[in-house]
Amino acid sequence: MESDNTIFFHHALKFRDDICIGCSHCMNICPTEAIRVAHGKAQLHANRCVDCGECYRVCPVGAIIVEQDDFENIYKFKTRVALIPAVFTGQFPDSVSPGEILQAVLELGFTHVFEVEEGVEFLNDRFNEYFRSHNPVRPLISPFCPAIVRLIQVKFPTLTGNIILLKAPVDITALHARQALADQGADPSETGIFYVTPCAAKIVAVKSPVGEDKSVIDGVINMNYLYNKVFKILRLKKKKEENSDSTSLTGKSVCWSLTHGEADHMDQGRSLAIDEINNVIEFLEKVENDEIDGIDFLELRACDESCAGGILCPGNRFMTVDKLRKRAFRHDKIRHGQSGEPGSGETHAIGLLPEQIRLEKVQPRSIMKLDDNVAEAMIKLKRIYELNRVLPQVDCGICGSPTCKSLSEDVVQNQADIRQCIFVQKILEQNEKLDIQESVRIMQTIWSENKLDKNSLKDEINDIN
Repeated sequence: MESDNTIFFHHALKFRDDICIGCSHCMNICPTEAIRVAHGKAQLHANRCVDCGECYRVCPVGAIIVEQDDFENIYKFKTRVALIPAVFTGQFPDSVSPGEILQAVLELGFTHVFEVEEGVEFLNDRFNEYFRSHNPVRPLISPFCPAIVRLIQVKFPTLTGNIILLKAPVDITALHARQALADQGADPSETGIFYVTPCAAKIVAVKSPVGEDKSVIDGVINMNYLYNKVFKILRLKKKKEENSDSTSLTGKSVCWSLTHGEADHMDQGRSLAIDEINNVIEFLEKVENDEIDGIDFLELRACDESCAGGILCPGNRFMTVDKLRKRAFRHDKIRHGQSGEPGSGETHAIGLLPEQIRLEKVQPRSIMKLDDNVAEAMIKLKRIYELNRVLPQVDCGICGSPTCKSLSEDVVQNQADIRQCIFVQKILEQNEKLDIQESVRIMQTIWSENKLDKNSLKDEINDIN
């Protein structure tokens, strides 16, 4: 639905027309105004969508689904690696240790399990090196959350140069795993690496990565799906006397995917952590307008409580955060020799070359690009301002666009008719410039004939009375 018909992004969120009831919940919640309603169904403006998953959360009928790889794909490979984020272990009851969870994952058919955050200590050092070599650019923005990276591309394109051009921990650990297994004799062409994802945006980051041509990860697995399979295994097992914990991570690594996980460990300057996408948008608007000063690093996450609040996490996000912070405390005790287990808790040595973890420049994909011709774009921008000024600013959504401003943009881009506004319709009717039948026809193109079937509605009202 873009003006130039060029689709920039792959999307993990899919809309099912056969289920959608055209309720507009998704349209009203979308932080980038990527959804419209037409013919009684939700329609996606693909280049505005950042796969944050807010629409998925509010859909009352399950018409929005998350694309995922078939679990059976793991068997295409002789060496099958599961990348397990710490947030996955936080979905389970306190009585189940991370070690038991990882063992259960192996029993599902994987040959190896790596915890995603094994790359954190290595990455943290590279972050601090990056700070020292990019002094003029502030604030530097973490590339951790792929929804935020895309948000900046489409809504704050002038800030793309602030994004740190280093891979996320999952990519670093995947590179390390592939290299370590190859050193042990595994054929790289027969090694499949699968990431267990808490959100849709991370699926997109694998299928259509930003800043690199192809992801080192071969597939993604829905965390909710894997949780159910692992939980079934654990439920059938007898509880071991020993509560074996995985101690390959530091406390810092365990909490890296949570809010403040990155910001609290930046050695340079002043850092802030902001979660939930609307909070991020509000703050970035201030950054873009030069209203924020003295901030060196921004940790920005699309979900409330960061990855613990991902749409594919089956557990309560606040409970997950509490469990992971307790796990981090245990790990730090072990590493400091307070547990009576000398030698445990050492992190894996990761020896990747600098060029292996660098990203290419992140390209802006502004949703406000009205035309390739600057003069024509300025004319369209003026027209949008004029249309928006005369609209009622009610933002009711009855026109099929989320706001009066977005309707103005759609009209100028020939994707809507100004008469879709119910207030404009009524004014035209009063001035005898629009008859009632044409008004009904316009509303039917938005909400479908079924919603405006007067006979059906009359029968239902009579039944109620």
